[in-house]
Formats: sequence, structure tokens, C-alpha cells
Amino acid sequence: MMDGTPQEPGRGRAIPPYSEVFKTRGYLALFLAAALSTWGDYLARVVVAAFVLDQTGSAFAAAATFAVSLLPSVFGRSLLAPISDRVPYKHVLIVAHLLRAVLVGVLILTMRMAALDQSAHGPLWTVFALLFLIELVGGPVVPSSQILMTELFTDRRLYARALGLGTMSEQINQAIGLTLGGFVVAWVGAVQGLVFDLVTFLLSALVITLVVPARAVRGTPAAGVMGFFRDIGDGATYLFRQSVLVSLLALSLCSVVATAAPEAVAIAYAQDQSGSNRLGGLLMAAPVFGAVVGLVMVGRWQPERQNSRIIVMALLMPLPLLVTAFGPPVPITWLLWFVCGVLQAFMLPLQSTFSLVVPDQMRGRVFGLGGALSVAASGAAFLVAGALAEHTSPATAVAVCAGTSLLAIIVLAVRWPRSELRRAVKTAYGS
Repeated sequence: MMDGTPQEPGRGRAIPPYSEVFKTRGYLALFLAAALSTWGDYLARVVVAAFVLDQTGSAFAAAATFAVSLLPSVFGRSLLAPISDRVPYKHVLIVAHLLRAVLVGVLILTMRMAALDQSAHGPLWTVFALLFLIELVGGPVVPSSQILMTELFTDRRLYARALGLGTMSEQINQAIGLTLGGFVVAWVGAVQGLVFDLVTFLLSALVITLVVPARAVRGTPAAGVMGFFRDIGDGATYLFRQSVLVSLLALSLCSVVATAAPEAVAIAYAQDQSGSNRLGGLLMAAPVFGAVVGLVMVGRWQPERQNSRIIVMALLMPLPLLVTAFGPPVPITWLLWFVCGVLQAFMLPLQSTFSLVVPDQMRGRVFGLGGALSVAASGAAFLVAGALAEHTSPATAVAVCAGTSLLAIIVLAVRWPRSELRRAVKTAYGS
């Protein structure tokens, strides 16, 4: 400063307001399209699960629809994400949305056939196969959308603000989609409910066609089919050789062991504590509401401060869940899980910095691989929490998962690359 007073890093520039995010050309249309698409995705999962339950009477078959919708995301993101480094992300997004719309159309016809002939089991297997393909084709969408965001916001502090806004919106829209699913099934039936999902894909493709400029890919991808798989290997090699990226990804994977447990056993916990599962949905929503509050709080900090507090918030995050071991009543548990959700907001700077540290020409591959590992970890955490709840109790399951996560985060904290992270943040945000 002119008077010689030392200035804290990152204090020189004010945090951009959310209004600046929406002033960015094209962002509002993309924001609304993403919201509709998220509603459609989660509505479709509820609708298909309800249809399968109605056709089979099997709760396990209904639950399998959620597993089928999760598993292909792992393969889709890891194996198809390099497409985003070979084809302009605008074209990847348009084709993926149109393909998913076509597949949803076929799914609607298949479900109508199954509804007419309830004695036939073949259409149900076709339903599962189509659901698998819909999620698989969506694999390149996430890394392509991430690349789009990094290109759209050249001001990296504004990018961090937009990422926080998008994360909050996604949390809220997931809840809206799940809620809409129940109403849609009761209102128009499962088959007609999927029409909404089909329309969201078409609208998303239209918005991207009109709003997003076509830009050439960065770098020179390897030629041929074998070159495609060589690119995947190059992405993995780059990722695991960068200490900052490895640490951020490892922290995300360790944290999901704790964060997934409440959602996995919320209904069973409510049943144990109150004799009814009616409060299960309220418990599932507690971390979501907490995350929204946490994102608002963390979003007010400069990126330098956000990143310096990642490991501290991560260490605190599992602590409220440990108290669940004592089986407190549902209102107290709701507050504990809400606080845990607030502390989960460290994922905002983690994801933002991870995105900006990766070179332009590697983003599709690295984003895809990181996303695939996160989805796989979430699925595994759900299964572990469910198995623990079945063999012990829901309260014990949450506490054990939280304790395991805390121990893993402590190990990471001992070797946390503080100086390397500070340098990466300084480079990424240009402070």
C-alpha cells in the first residue's frame, strides 16, 4: 500500500457480488437450463423407481434403479470424459443432451409396453439398460460443463463466486427434483412424468446452441482409438503426479465417507428414534440446508482465505456426526447434521482450486477422472453405511463412518501441502 502498511494477500480486491455473475453474457440462460436439467434428472430417478416398484412389488428392485443410475456415471466420466479434450465442449454438450433425450423417449415407450403387459419381465430389463445408457451418455457432460465455466469466467474470483452459486443451486434443485418426483407420480403417473425429463434435455441443448460460442480444443490429442485411451492414461498420470491435486482429491474422497452416511441411514434412524419414517426426509435435508448456509458464508471470503481454511473445516466436519453415536432425539440430530452440512462448505474452494490448477488441455480427462472417483466413493460410502446400519444401528453407522473419515483426514492434515497450495492459489487467482 502507499502508506507502507502491509496488506493481507487477497485483500486488495473485493469479492464480486452475485449480481456480477449474472451479468456475464449467457450465464443466466445456462443457469436456468442447468436447474431444469437437474430437476429432470432427479425427478426421473424417482419416477423410474416408483414404476419399477409398481411393476414388481420389490423394494430391492426399486432401490436397484438408483444404483443403476449411479454406476454408469463412474464409467461415463472416466472413459468418455477425454472426448471433452478432443471435441469442442459446445458440441459435446449438445450431442449428449440430444442423445439422452432420444434415450428417454425410448424409455417412455418401453415403460408403456411394460405397463400394458405386466406379465412380461423383458421390458423391465430394458428399462434398466436404458437408464444405464442415459447416465453413461451423460458422462462427458460434467467435465464439459466445468470447462465451459472456466472459459466463461476469465476473472477467476468471479469464477469462484459462480461456482459457489452453482453448487448452492444444485443442492436446492436436487431437493426440488426429488420432491417433484413424488408429486408427478401421483399427478400424471410414472410414464408421463418422464416427458418432463425429455423436455429438459431438449431445452438444455437449445440453450447451449444459442448461447455458448464454439471454441477450438486446447492442445493436440493423440490420434486414433489407442490414442484416446493413451489420453486417459496421460490424464491419470498428470493428476497423480501433482501433490496439490492429489491432496485435494484425497480429501474429497475421505470426506465423503462421513457426508454420505446421514443420507444413507436417515430414514432408518428416524424409524428407530420416533417409531415412524416420516421424519426421514427432514433428516436427509438437514445437511443440504446446512451446506447452503455454509456456501453463503464461505463465498464471502477471499479465495486465499477459503483455501487456507480447507483442512481446518474438513477436520471439524465429522465431529457433529460422532455425537450421533449416543442416539439423540430427531430434533437434536437434525441440528448436528445441519452443522456438519455447514462445515462441508470447504468443498467449494477445494473444487474451485482443483478446476483452475489443471491446465486447459488436460481438463476434460482430469475432471472426468476426479468426478468418477468421487461418484464411486459416494456409492461405496452408501453401501458401507447401509451395511453397518443393518448389522449394528443407524446411529452407530453414522458415528463409525464419521470416525473413519476423521482419522483419514487427520492423516492427510499431517502431510497437507500448505505451501504448495498457497503457490497454486496465487497462480490460479492471479493475486
